[in-house]
Amino acid sequence: MILRSEGRPAHGRPAAGTGRFAAIDFETANPRADSACALGVVVVDDGRIVDRIYELIRPVTPEFTFTAVHGLAWAHVRTAPTFGEIWPRIQARIGAVQFLAAHNAPFDRRVLSGCCVSYGLPPVPHPFVCTVTVARRVWNIRPTRLPDVCARLGISLRHHHADSDAEACARIVIAASAAGWRPARSGAP
Repeated sequence: MILRSEGRPAHGRPAAGTGRFAAIDFETANPRADSACALGVVVVDDGRIVDRIYELIRPVTPEFTFTAVHGLAWAHVRTAPTFGEIWPRIQARIGAVQFLAAHNAPFDRRVLSGCCVSYGLPPVPHPFVCTVTVARRVWNIRPTRLPDVCARLGISLRHHHADSDAEACARIVIAASAAGWRPARSGAP
C-alpha cells in the first residue's frame, strides 16, 4: 500500500484503529544508553499526524563515536538543552498516548530509559510497539531495516535523521492499521 503525504492510505479513507500514539526515534552520540543527541517524535491521533517534534540534545558527555552514522557532532549540540530539560515539555506535547512506536523498539526503549535514569526522571509508563515486528507480521517484509520497509510501503525517508525516522515509523503504523493490524492491549506488536 502506498501512503499519500497527508497520512491517508492511497484508497482515500483515513486509517483508524490505533487511537493516539507517538512514534519516537533517538540518535545517539555513542554506545551509552544515555547519550541521546537527537530526538524525533511524531504524534498520531485517529490515523492522522497531529504533531511533529525534533530536538537536538546535549548528551551527558561530549564523546561522539556515531557521527558517521547521523552526521551530528558535539559542535552541533554543545549549546542544545539536555534530555532532562526537554523531556518534560515533550511529554506534555505527547499527552495521553496508548503506546510509543519505534523501529527496533528495544534500542529506543533502552535510550529513553537510560536518559530518564541519568536525569532522575520517572520511567515512561507507555508500552512500546516495534515496527520491525509489525512489518514482519503484517506484510512479511524481510529484511526489515527501516529503509527496506519504507521502500516497500512507498514512505519517504532520510535515514538516521530522527525526525524523518520517527515520521516513517508513524506512517508504518498508520499503514499497518489500514491493513487491519491493531496493537495488542499490552502495547506489544
